[in-house]
Amino acid sequence: QVTLVESGGGLVPAGGSLRLSCAASGRAFSSYTMAWFRQAPGKEREFVTAVSWNAVVSTYYADSVKGRFTISRDNAKNTVYLQMNSLKPEDTAVYYCNADGRTPSFGIRYLEVWGQGTLVTVSS
Repeated sequence: QVTLVESGGGLVPAGGSLRLSCAASGRAFSSYTMAWFRQAPGKEREFVTAVSWNAVVSTYYADSVKGRFTISRDNAKNTVYLQMNSLKPEDTAVYYCNADGRTPSFGIRYLEVWGQGTLVTVSS
């Protein structure tokens, strides 16, 4: 069983920075693609960024955060990070960590876990 716990949210002025952390319990953390999603008040949850599990680390970002946010992972600490710079009021949301496990062949999902979320508020 895998559990995810996010931390690092808070109130920050526009233009500021925050670093979110997502600590995972359980085994095989390095086998999962890790991602961050967010949900603003009154809106649907949206994808923010993801980092791959395999030896050649690759990352992917939503256009809205590209160049401002950076995702990274430390497999030794079972932790994924989201460094957020140049924050804007529209970045205000609850940020959720996600773990996605799929088979190497055919990409069949065998695990999907969500954290409880951490609130980020950017004041104008």
